[in-house]
Amino acid sequence: MATNLTWHHNLNYQERKELRKQDGCTIWLTGLSASGKSTIACVLEQLLLQKQLAAYRLDGDNIRFGLNKDLGFSEKDRNENIRRISEVSKLFADSCTISVTSFISPYKADRERARELHKESGLKFIEVFVDVPLEVAEQRDPKGLYKKAREGIIKEFTGISAPYEAPENPELHLRTDQKSVEECAQIIFDYLVTQNIVLSP
Repeated sequence: MATNLTWHHNLNYQERKELRKQDGCTIWLTGLSASGKSTIACVLEQLLLQKQLAAYRLDGDNIRFGLNKDLGFSEKDRNENIRRISEVSKLFADSCTISVTSFISPYKADRERARELHKESGLKFIEVFVDVPLEVAEQRDPKGLYKKAREGIIKEFTGISAPYEAPENPELHLRTDQKSVEECAQIIFDYLVTQNIVLSP
């Protein structure tokens, strides 16, 4: 671990908030592959931007093309993947941006560490469980990943050969087999309004 480091900043969070005229937070979408996380995140990001709010989407696949391209899918690498994303999303939230993350993030302990990291910095963390029955996720299977996992081509695949630990007390629980993507994005936006993170339209 690096030593002799000092955290430098010119503005504190409250000053940044007043200048940018909005709060920052992290919206953490978690769920099985093909549950709808990324699709909801895309629609939500667009909704926020259309309302002139600073928002940025961090997605599992996109992050692994760059920041986390050195990581595999072992439990250790999955833990490190989420640790890095937790730090990045916290920085976005601290800049008074609404960080929208969509990651399977299968382990409760990793998600709890992400929450604690934000809490320690006085930043809001909203866990959204994007829930769908496994059989529905397999039917969707847009990338053919479940098929490959069932055939043994993909090892340690969440929901098939690796565990997914569902959230016990998420701020929001969305069933994407019962609601549309647009409805789910609106539910999240409405929650931000109730929490005074964004102003009512």
